[in-house]
Amino acid sequence: MTKTLQTPEFKNEAEEAAWWDSHPDEMLALFKQAAQDGTLGRGTLARSSQTAATSIRLDAADIQLAKTIAQQRGLRYQTYLKMIIHQHLV
Repeated sequence: MTKTLQTPEFKNEAEEAAWWDSHPDEMLALFKQAAQDGTLGRGTLARSSQTAATSIRLDAADIQLAKTIAQQRGLRYQTYLKMIIHQHLV
């Protein structure tokens, strides 16, 4: 059975980053448990058919900017673009 780490609401990214940095042992334990359970993986949500594939055309400069920002945040640029779209839709 996988334990769920309860995360608080954060005021900003810096506060969230500090919280995650202060819980390395819990995170390591959760990753090890997920690896043991077979639930650890990249793209798990997409594999479970909860997302739909789509294709959009973007200006090359916009893609490069998204890649740069995503890299600074430690994200893949497609993930970063999905986050932006989701944030602006809600």
